[in-house]
Amino acid sequence: MSESKPLGGKIFTRAFAVAFLFALIGGWFLIQRFAQGLGAVSNMSDGFPWGLWITYDVVIGTALGCGGFAMAILVYILNKGEYHPLVRSALLTSVFGYSLAAFSVFIDIGRYWNFHHVLLPQYWNFSSVLLEVALCIALYVAVLWIEFSPAFLEKGGGPQASKGVNRIMFIFIAFGVLLPTMHQSSLGTLMVISGYKLSPLWQTPFLPLLFLISAVAMGFALTVFESFVSSLAFGRPLETKMIGKLAGVIPGLLIAFLVVRWGDLAFRGAFGAAFGGGWPMIMFWVENILFILPVVMLLPRPNREKAGTLCLAAFWMVMAGAVYRFNVFLVGFSPAPGWSYFPAAPEIFVTLGIVSVEVMGYLIFVRALPVLPEPERA
Repeated sequence: MSESKPLGGKIFTRAFAVAFLFALIGGWFLIQRFAQGLGAVSNMSDGFPWGLWITYDVVIGTALGCGGFAMAILVYILNKGEYHPLVRSALLTSVFGYSLAAFSVFIDIGRYWNFHHVLLPQYWNFSSVLLEVALCIALYVAVLWIEFSPAFLEKGGGPQASKGVNRIMFIFIAFGVLLPTMHQSSLGTLMVISGYKLSPLWQTPFLPLLFLISAVAMGFALTVFESFVSSLAFGRPLETKMIGKLAGVIPGLLIAFLVVRWGDLAFRGAFGAAFGGGWPMIMFWVENILFILPVVMLLPRPNREKAGTLCLAAFWMVMAGAVYRFNVFLVGFSPAPGWSYFPAAPEIFVTLGIVSVEVMGYLIFVRALPVLPEPERA
């Protein structure tokens, strides 16, 4: 098993500078949001009480942050120890994905000064699905930072410095599997209760299961994609062999997803809506094509030995999961006649700023901390 080591080198690169610029622009609009309210920078309304910040930064962002969750299932539950070198880098994407998702919830709440109420039992509404989602995400953010803490300890004291923490890490790994299972499925439940307001193309009692399967698949896909992007960006050898084996998990998950998805549509007699015209129909077919592409690309075993194919298939899988969740929360949702939503420019820039902070954080951490594994010697 190869050790993880800091990359070192210059942090303030051209990519960092571009990300910093977008972060500054997003920060400027955030100042306006907190000073003047949500209406000053967003197009959200009573009909669409959540928009881009919740849909992308939370619903999609947490799924993109499921790399640590997916790898924990594979390495610690299924005992596939050969993938252990990929765990810490996957965990880092989860740390930033979930931490910034929690921040996005904070900026999306109208009375943000009451954000702490979610942690006070006297304010809890036990009939609310959102309560379970909020508590699970808050706890999982804490668990992720604890799981990642050995990287900070090893920075100063070497691999031996994290021995004490690692002895009890199994407790947090268990929570790290349980909590995402709960809140990713509950994000699906959240839209089940929207009833007729959600198009029959997506409204189904199987939404919790579909959200959970897609989150795990997106976690694996982003781990594959991140491995290739980081290898190219930092001039490291491509881990094609290991990543190719890991990518072999994705087609099975997607086939299971599509069987449940299409079987449910057939059982409910909802296929007619797939030919009814309009944006929901178009986005439904875009979504399904994106899910089918990685299956076609990754099922043939020889394709998993080709770096370009693996990277492209992982990208399409990430896009498929993102479009599916975007469709459920925005495209397929129609509260009543007369209501519509399209994100305002400040909403888009705030989202770009949050993504930019994640990019900057990743660049700082991999250069300063032992995150990426040392390349295996031939």
